[in-house]
Amino acid sequence: MKRNIAMAATVSAVLLGAIGASQGQQVVGSTPLGVAVAELRDVTVGWSARRQILGQSIYNDKGEAIGKADDIIVAPDKAVSYAIIGAGGFLGVGKHDVAIPISQLKESDGKIVLAGATKGAIKAMPPFEYAR
Repeated sequence: MKRNIAMAATVSAVLLGAIGASQGQQVVGSTPLGVAVAELRDVTVGWSARRQILGQSIYNDKGEAIGKADDIIVAPDKAVSYAIIGAGGFLGVGKHDVAIPISQLKESDGKIVLAGATKGAIKAMPPFEYAR
């Protein structure tokens, strides 16, 4: 009887130790959820689409407003994101939407700048249309 109790205690200790150890280890090939502490700084100093981009005027490098940021599109491969810039129009009528890679937008003195752009250049670009 004592031997069975000792054996059960040993088996229990081994099993509990294995369970505790496995909870702290990540499965090989799996991806952790969320953001690592090292990445958190990049997130906190990045652009917030809702707060800093959407609805904001987009300027060229001469300080002229050329359109407004209407949307942010994340490509299916997540490698490149695009800003949908609306130029021209009044109350949405006659507005011309174009897709601009986010990498072409820069921040300067609190403004979002698309260097080298003009309203005419934006209107000459192929229009962006959402997939149906």
